[in-house]
Amino acid sequence: MSEKDKSVGDSFDLDRLKQLIRLMEKHDLTEVRLQGGDQKWVLRRGAQASSAAGPWGPAAVAYPAMPPATPAAPTNPSTPRAETAADAGLIEIKSPTVGTFYSRPQPSDPPFVKVGDRVSPDTVVCIIEAMKVFNQIPAETSGTIVKQLVNDGDAVEFGQPLFQVNPG
Repeated sequence: MSEKDKSVGDSFDLDRLKQLIRLMEKHDLTEVRLQGGDQKWVLRRGAQASSAAGPWGPAAVAYPAMPPATPAAPTNPSTPRAETAADAGLIEIKSPTVGTFYSRPQPSDPPFVKVGDRVSPDTVVCIIEAMKVFNQIPAETSGTIVKQLVNDGDAVEFGQPLFQVNPG
């Protein structure tokens, strides 16, 4: 074993690997790619999409870089969170995963829901795309959509509020 191989092997963190696998299972991710310093990790779950894959995946597939998530600016800077009292009692539909938000099944289709629509727990409100997997997101609550908090194509984080629902 060369000195370089030994140093990479010594820095391999089995606990971190187990934690990443648990997170992939929890959020139903099929692939995760990480790179830091001289290490590069690629974790995959499920069946491979291509039998002609190299050590880091199929050579013909390009993965676009996700833009960094930026906090949403308040709609009216003079009242940064003046509507806090009005938000009391509203339920937030949150993203169950990291990905890209889409309000409609196809660009030419109408949105799944819009402000004023009644939803039930099984109503699909949007799609979150994560690593070419399109996940339909149900409301998981009943009520009326009062606000959509993200726009089509926005990068969303785990637990980020997507919609506000008045349960009344």
